[in-house]
Amino acid sequence: QVQLVESGGGLVQAGGSLRLSCAASGSMFSFNAMGWYRQAPGKQRELVASITSGGSTNYGGAVKGRFTISRDSAKNTVYLQMNSLKPDDTAVYYCNVLAVGLLEYEYWGQGTQVTVSS
Repeated sequence: QVQLVESGGGLVQAGGSLRLSCAASGSMFSFNAMGWYRQAPGKQRELVASITSGGSTNYGGAVKGRFTISRDSAKNTVYLQMNSLKPDDTAVYYCNVLAVGLLEYEYWGQGTQVTVSS
């Protein structure tokens, strides 16, 4: 089994910054793509950013230039640095991991709330 432990959410004023972390653990697994999605009330879950095991990144259009995703493969941890936060960034942020064992499996974290006040 794979466990994901998220941290770093909270309340911040517009223009501020937050850093999210997601640590993945699970024996017999390696981790391919790791990333973050978010879901605001009444909206669909959307991609925020993802990063492959090779370091290639992909960002959702709304966060390009403001958010940066990175990973520490030795720690199986993915980070999301969020700068210039806007009220529209308010959402529950979910860690997402593709883990490879005998097959490839997708796992989701429990979600962490990010609230940006105006």
